[in-house]
Amino acid sequence: MPDPDEAGRLIDARTRAIVLITPNNPTGAIYPEHVIGAFADLCRRRGLWLVLDETYRDFLPPSQGRAHSLFADGAWRERVIGLYSFSKAYCIPGYRLGAVTADAAAIGELAKILDCIQICPPRAGQRALAWGIGALGGWRDDNRREMHRRAETFRRVLEQSAEWRVDSVGAYFAYVRHPFAGETAAAVAEKLAVERGVLALPGSYFGAGQATHLRMAFGNIDVAGIEALGERLHEVAL
Repeated sequence: MPDPDEAGRLIDARTRAIVLITPNNPTGAIYPEHVIGAFADLCRRRGLWLVLDETYRDFLPPSQGRAHSLFADGAWRERVIGLYSFSKAYCIPGYRLGAVTADAAAIGELAKILDCIQICPPRAGQRALAWGIGALGGWRDDNRREMHRRAETFRRVLEQSAEWRVDSVGAYFAYVRHPFAGETAAAVAEKLAVERGVLALPGSYFGAGQATHLRMAFGNIDVAGIEALGERLHEVAL
């Protein structure tokens, strides 16, 4: 979980923005409303932008309620930029369709960059999405509940093991601490893939100091498959 106080100590003259990703990738961690609010206050005090990436917002647990209340305050326009992806919620990742919520002045600056990259996403995807936003509400809710069921199953299965530990889980990612002291995450991931048919990404792929962790995704595996994971992990030896 990010610490606003620690972030405040790290800000220097070069800092222009703080980016929060919640639910997080790779860890799956869901940041509480008070943490997001504290970062918004920090950015306001220090004259920084808070860029809030909520690509996986639709996969918050049903009990979560609202993710935050930043947009309830009109002052958000001064310092907050919200990012959202339709690609994940509607299972169309190849189309890369998303949205930016920001003040008109900030959108104007972003448009200058977009004009140098790609004028707009493919028209077919935009037309399909315009229909889907209104027509697929029930399907999205069902998908959200199913992802939550898989997340809870994953947590329960891993909790039955005394060796493996789930440090965070959310959306369709989990960050799992492996039990092999002295072994790199890459070595553990290779062992899992070759011998047990379990594909995970080493934590070291996402930055330094994460060789004790693996990122496991359960978005494309059903509950029965997740149930079998515990036995496969239990039989791994390095």
